[in-house]
Amino acid sequence: MSARIVRRLLPALVLALLVPLNAAAETDPDTGFVIGPGWETVKNNCTACHSAKLVTQNAGSRNRWQYIIRWMQETQGLWQFPAETEKVILDYLAEHYGPKKGARRPPLPPSMLPDNPYKKKEAGADAG
Repeated sequence: MSARIVRRLLPALVLALLVPLNAAAETDPDTGFVIGPGWETVKNNCTACHSAKLVTQNAGSRNRWQYIIRWMQETQGLWQFPAETEKVILDYLAEHYGPKKGARRPPLPPSMLPDNPYKKKEAGADAG
């Protein structure tokens, strides 16, 4: 390849490397949901009660999403889904709003935490 061709292609290559891989995913302009298999089912069922932002700002495993659905059914009046509808919803959420890698650090071990000033001192600890 000649230097001239490389100079012409270099800006496009650099730009392609800077664009996040998931930025190419098409999203629904009304909800922000990633458009993919099941997104309309999620839109129709989830946004009937709350904003799509409540979904898009969260992430979780398939089990976590199922737990959230059960919690909404038990405490918030969410209706029971037919088994196939629930499968579509869980498949979509796990695929597009699954756990985020590296988004949160692990908790510190107790030995690295400062003393809790509100913890009651044991009797006799101040005697000295």
